Amino acid sequence: MAELVHLDVDGGVGTITLDSPANRNALSAALRRELGDQLQAALDDDAVRVIVLTHTGTVFCAGADLKEARGADADSQGVAELPDLLVTLMGAPKPTVARLAGTARAGGIGLVAACDLAVAVDDVTFAFPEVRLGLVPAVVSVPLRRRVQPQALRVLFLTGEVFDAARAERIGLLDAAVPADRLDPEVARYTDALLRGAPRALAATKAVLADPPDDDARELEVLGRLSAAHFASAEGQEGLAAFAQRRPPSWAPSN
Repeated sequence: MAELVHLDVDGGVGTITLDSPANRNALSAALRRELGDQLQAALDDDAVRVIVLTHTGTVFCAGADLKEARGADADSQGVAELPDLLVTLMGAPKPTVARLAGTARAGGIGLVAACDLAVAVDDVTFAFPEVRLGLVPAVVSVPLRRRVQPQALRVLFLTGEVFDAARAERIGLLDAAVPADRLDPEVARYTDALLRGAPRALAATKAVLADPPDDDARELEVLGRLSAAHFASAEGQEGLAAFAQRRPPSWAPSN
């Protein structure tokens, strides 16, 4: 099988690329597993000083793989694996930068928020569609509450509405929204600045800024179970079926 997540190291920067464009880089079981492996490889490699998380295709990450989630119970559909990825990103001693040339949804935005810095093209859009599918944006709330203005997050979680990169920058999700031709120079500007920091000093500074890791892990474990239960619930399965069948779910207006 083709590798879904790649790691390339150059000049102290480890670039991790989500490469499953056929399903919009959705968080399938295979992609979650490979992303975890490549993150750990980057953290274990002394040649990697800064980690950049990026993608191929027109979508950074569409969130959960809804095809896998349909018909699966709370124990088997794999939602509980996302907390491990978020804990790894949030607790990484090395600086992390999200680079988005495409849209992000749901759990994909959680990956962005778990990184230290985030840069996107200015025509990228975002949304948390969970409630419209009978689901709960539980796990991703942990990194997002660290970055995003509380009332803005409340509105976006509860409405599921699409928002643009300019709004994402205003509310704290993004550190920069730039024209497409400025994306790589802007990412390079940040990585160059991060490479000027001493590795141990950067790690210690991240530890100062972080919440206690044990608290994050406990909260993510609880919220992981909540998210999994809603994926497996009758309401969640109806929402996923409606999405797949391109129809409104049973609780939504038909027009």
